[in-house]
Amino acid sequence: MHDIRFHAAIAELPAAAWDALLPEPNPFVSHAFLQTLESSGCIRPDWGWQAHHLTLHEGERLVAAAPLYLKGNSHGEFVFDWSWASAWERAGGQYYPKLLNGVPYSPVPGPRLLAGRDDRSPALRRELVQAMRREVERLGLSSIHANFLPAQELAAFGPGWLARSDVQFHWHNRGYRDFADFLAALNHKKRKNIVHERRQVALSGLAVEWRSGDSLGDEEWSRVHQLYEATFDMKGNHAALTPAFFGRLGGLGSTIQLALARDGALIVAMALFVQGGNVLYGRYWGASIDVPGLHFELCYYRGIEYAIAQGLERFEPGAQGEHKLARGFLPARTHSRHYLVNPDFRAAVANALADEAAAVDDYAADLARHSPYARREAVIR
Repeated sequence: MHDIRFHAAIAELPAAAWDALLPEPNPFVSHAFLQTLESSGCIRPDWGWQAHHLTLHEGERLVAAAPLYLKGNSHGEFVFDWSWASAWERAGGQYYPKLLNGVPYSPVPGPRLLAGRDDRSPALRRELVQAMRREVERLGLSSIHANFLPAQELAAFGPGWLARSDVQFHWHNRGYRDFADFLAALNHKKRKNIVHERRQVALSGLAVEWRSGDSLGDEEWSRVHQLYEATFDMKGNHAALTPAFFGRLGGLGSTIQLALARDGALIVAMALFVQGGNVLYGRYWGASIDVPGLHFELCYYRGIEYAIAQGLERFEPGAQGEHKLARGFLPARTHSRHYLVNPDFRAAVANALADEAAAVDDYAADLARHSPYARREAVIR
């Protein structure tokens, strides 16, 4: 058994030791990304986020870790448990705070139990999970949630954990030479639609460019944040990422990539991407104008072009969106695990999840029957 510790800030832990535990490169659980979130005012109790990172030590040597948060609400998680919270509170319980093993504001599958990649890793993952369960009981919390887990970590969550699955849409590089080669793999209808959408943007008079985050100046980053914030506000959502966070993204180097559209010198639309581990992740979009096809051009087609040019294996554009299927993104399953302390509450949610799982299976199977490719590709499990 190892020395178990909890930390109120990622800054309490050495970056090199934390990053050495990643089983694969993933920018969202890197020390730098989590530190940028915390140091720029995005992680704060009044917004429902309080860092409570878990670590295992042998003496003073860090051997395993998990990004962990005390959550006062369910915002910014993208695995929706609002109905569970409502049911438990109607029954007289207190759902919040709860414990979350995940990444803030990022519905991105990736490592959550950081335990390296050797023979000890499975046992260390199980020990992290056991430590979480003991901590939730020690604090008297309602539940623990581990969101967007990779397949290799699922076995660490044993009896008592409830399984949940959903569907995202991911693009996979099949060795395409260029965007035209990718288009040739699609069926005629989908190919024609994409060509039409791209032509609309080409005729709009806007100049579109691809930029590495470390090449943007302060004024450009300020404008990018303005577009992000205005778009969130327009949809009635809370723009949780602060100007300070955007201002520090350039310090992450080529990890951050952007597609920008300009009207003259003014940036009028942007899509922000994060790159790491041979994968491109689409994260945020913002625009001050409405041009047909512009969202698809910046958020999807420019990302695909970049992924092909860089030889990346996958492009994950974010959560939800059946419209992505018609643009070359195939359904992929995501996985989460949930531990509800009260056994009666756990049994009730388990019954609801059984019905939900059947519906998600049917949905995924239906999506697989509507592949945009000339040669049908299956749902990725």
